[in-house]
Formats: sequence, structure tokens, C-alpha cells
Amino acid sequence: MNYAGIYHRPESEFAFLYTKDLMRIRLQTARNEIKSVGLISGDFYLFAEEKWYQEQQPMSKTYTTDNLDYWEIEVTAPHHRLAYAFCITDYSGKQVFYTDQGIFDYEESRLERDFLYFRMPYFQEIDRFKVPDWVAKTVWYQVFPERFNNGDPSNDPDGVLAWGSEKPTRENFFGGDLQGVIDKLDYLEDLGINGLYLCPIFTSPSNHKYDTVDYYEIDPHFGDKQTFRELVEKAHERGIRVMLDAVFNHLGASSHQWQDVILQGEESAYANWFHIDSFPPRYTAIPDSENAKNLNYDTFNFNPHMPKLNTANPEVQKYLLEIATYWIREFDIDGWRLDVANEVDHHFWKEFHEAVLQQKDDLYILGEIWHSSQRWLQGDEFHAVMNYAFTDSIKAFFVEQSISISQMIFGMNRQQLLYRDQTNEVSFNLLDSHDTPRILTLCSGNKDLMKAVLTFMFIQKGTPCIYYGTEVGMEGEMDPDCRRCMIWEDQDEELKLFFKQLIALRKQFSEVFSYGTMIWHYDDDKKTFSLTRTYKEKTLIATFNEGESFEVEKAGRRLFGHNYHEGDAYQLLSHGFVIEER
Repeated sequence: MNYAGIYHRPESEFAFLYTKDLMRIRLQTARNEIKSVGLISGDFYLFAEEKWYQEQQPMSKTYTTDNLDYWEIEVTAPHHRLAYAFCITDYSGKQVFYTDQGIFDYEESRLERDFLYFRMPYFQEIDRFKVPDWVAKTVWYQVFPERFNNGDPSNDPDGVLAWGSEKPTRENFFGGDLQGVIDKLDYLEDLGINGLYLCPIFTSPSNHKYDTVDYYEIDPHFGDKQTFRELVEKAHERGIRVMLDAVFNHLGASSHQWQDVILQGEESAYANWFHIDSFPPRYTAIPDSENAKNLNYDTFNFNPHMPKLNTANPEVQKYLLEIATYWIREFDIDGWRLDVANEVDHHFWKEFHEAVLQQKDDLYILGEIWHSSQRWLQGDEFHAVMNYAFTDSIKAFFVEQSISISQMIFGMNRQQLLYRDQTNEVSFNLLDSHDTPRILTLCSGNKDLMKAVLTFMFIQKGTPCIYYGTEVGMEGEMDPDCRRCMIWEDQDEELKLFFKQLIALRKQFSEVFSYGTMIWHYDDDKKTFSLTRTYKEKTLIATFNEGESFEVEKAGRRLFGHNYHEGDAYQLLSHGFVIEER
């Protein structure tokens, strides 16, 4: 038995309260080595009286990666406290007793030592990781406001270009605004969208608005506060939640705080709002680049026009927290997406979490983090992160064809095992955004492939997001090309209908996709696989083919599919799939 593969950590993603009265426990073991795992558990104070150490509950193997297996069980405790350990049996019959103090041979005398057991001392409801219930039922639509729709030409910036007349750059403007979003709310409602994620809308000189000048004002080229209020109210009337994007890592160089530092130097009241090594702040420009060298102050990346905020400064904390609560209190927004969230200190995010949830207890807090994020997802900072690391495995199999089906599954499992189930259920799943090439471009224009990969993402745990225009076949390379003007004429109606049906399927079976168990069957050589999702009395089976045409028996009532022929069985063509209800 490989003892090195055995691992558990109490009060973590390996042992957590899922609901007020239910605790979920995970155990890691070496892959394909362990035959069974039994949980030995009970109330610590009733150890001698009840002798509960003489009984076991079987754990289920639920996740597998390339090297490891994971076992899970859900338990409760009448007195809201639990002591527990594991009986692990390998295929040779060898048994060990895994405890808080190590791994021992399985002996009756050892089980009787109460001090060896892991503990959940008390089911503390106040400490339980809670997420907004509505998020798991949401299908998001990301809008880059400057490129979505020009609803009010009177607020266009100087030098505005005709809609879609040129390729997007980091400098040009096409006049998209908030009135344009309001004008298309019926379009979003018809599509089935019930979550609207807006890239930054605050005052800024750029077209992307990630270099904020004034967090308290709507950029005048986008409209004003009354326009935004109307947008939120009309979205809410249609059952659409609204999430704003905020950059609390850095300010724009045009902000009055940074300009005061430039003018007053070390004497500025804002000198300690930033990370400045010496005064005056200076840098050496790099021709034809947003970045600079020889900076004597910290910035986002090496962009001299985005000086990094010192969020350890109480004045900066107060300023940013007032902004965060202002837009909730005054405009009833439903979520904050937090840009460059991993470069801001944890202390600030804990303060942020407390402040915004006091304003609205079901607000969604989403961090932009592209890598493993356990530290931010302990229940006192974010609810979820933008799940790029999860969907990277999906793209690597479907689009890049650089990994096998099993490697994709292992990669997805690895990401989900980093977090509590609550986080996985509201993770923000996306295949493209304003920061990446568009998915149809990655698919080399192959809409059959794009439909397959998007459908696969939609049936996973987590809340799916569509980047504006993906539903009508928009393409685009890496930023800024992925920020093209939305196509409003001559749309791909067939593709749009496909998206409406996919969104409807996701919303109809949101509980199955959000909370259901997952069973995989796959053939790496043939590039075919099926995923069975079950929740309560409902079971859905999705079968995908990324290889040669093959036949699959019918398993139930067909709900959705593409690129197949139907007879007594289904003939799945390449990039074909069928989703059935059993």
C-alpha cells in the first residue's frame, strides 16, 4: 500500500459543512490501489458509551486523476460535532487505520484510542462557506460595453468610428454605451440570459475602462447614473441579474489621486496610497508598447498608466469599500467581478467580503484568478473565480487536441478537488472573454466543433458564461481583436437558435447540472465518451464523439443533440453529441 498517496486535511476542502447539518468528507489515495474505504465516526463525548468505533460507513470513489483516487461521504451528527477516522483496504486485503496522528495497522486496540481521531469540533453555521443560491441557476452573458451597441450617439467620444468599420485596437472607439445595452435587453431575454456581466463602466480614458479615474461616476461616453439605474431596473424586471466589474488593484494615471502625487510628490496626501520606491515617480517608455521599464513604482504589469494601489493603507481600504457598497446600496447590483484579484492582499478581500454582504447578503463575489485559488475560496473572501483553469482542460481536448479524453477528465477533476462543492457549483465557467481569443476562432471557424465544446461546458458544475456575439458566430484573435463590434445585422440565425435551445436546456435541468453526481465512460482511442449526471430522481446522459462516426444505443428520451443520424440507434458524426433523459 502506497502510504504516500493517502491524504486528508480536516476543516478544508477535504472536510467541510455543505449545509447546516451535513458534512462532506473526502479522502485521497493512490490511483487503482485501494479496494474500499470505511469511515469510522461518532460523537467524541460518546466514544466509550456508544463504542461507535466498532462500525463503519462505506465511502464512494467519486473522482479520479492520473495518479490519485478520491473517496467521499456525506454525514450528519445529532449533536453537531464529529470525530472520525478511516479504515483503508487495498486489493491484497491489507488494512490500515488512518487517523489525525498518522497511519497505523488496523488493530482493534488501536481503534479504541479516542485521541487519534480527526475532529470537526462543532458544526459552526457562521463559519460554513455559503454561496448565493441564484448563481447556480444563472446563464451569464458578458458585455464589453464599448463594442456591444451604440444606443445614444449624442454621447459618442471624439473621433468615433462607424460601427464595425475598422478592426478594434486599444485606442479606437465605436460608441457602444449603456443605452445600447438597455435597447438589447429584449434580445438577451429572448436568448434566455438571466445574468449580465458588464466590463468596467466607470470614468476612464480608455475603451476598455480598466484604468479607472473615478469609481463614483459612469463614464460620460457610456451614459450617466440615471441610465445605469434604468438598465438595472429593466434587467431586474426581466429576471436578469447585473454584475459589475471593478479594478481595486490599481488606478488610472488620470485619477486625481495619482495626479496629486505627480504634482506634490512625497508631500501629497495620497503618497502612501501607492507603492512608490522614490520620488518623483518616473519610468522609461518603450516605443509601441503599453509597458515601460525603469519604473520606480509598482503598477499593473509594467503599465506606467496603471499605478498599483496600497490596499494595506486604511485610507485606501475605506475609499474602496465605500465604492463597493455604494453601487449595491444605490443601484441594487447583484455581483462584483474583481479584476486582477490575486494581486490584492487577502486582508482587504476579507474586509470587502464582510462589507458587501452586509449590504446585500446574496451578492455574488467573483475574483479574476487564472490559477489555483484555494486561499481566496475559504468562505471569507470570494464565492468563486473565473474558472479558466477548469475550462483549459476542455479546450485542450476538444480544440487543441493536445490531450486525451482521460487527461481532460483528470484535469477537470483536479480543479474541482481544490475546492468545496459550494464553490464548484457557482464557479464562473467560460471558454472565451475580452482577455482571450474567441472560441470560434480557436475552433478555426468550425461551428460543429464550437457547438460540441460549448455544450460540454454547459453541462458541467458551475455557472456558464457566453461572451457577447459568440451566439451569432463572432470571431476574433487575442485582445484587442476579440473585442470587435457586435454583429446586429445578418446574424447566424441557425447558430443563435442552437444557443437558445442550449440555454433553455441548462436552465430546465440546472439542478442536475449544478448538483448532480458524475459518472464517466470513455474510449481514448476512439475519442468517444459519455457523462451521466444524476440528481434526485433525474438522470441525464450526454454522449460525445470527437473521432470517427460511431453508433450508440439509445438510453432514453432525447433532449438535445447535434451532428447525428437517428434510427434504431444514434449514429454520431465527428463533433456529434446527444443528450438524453433516462
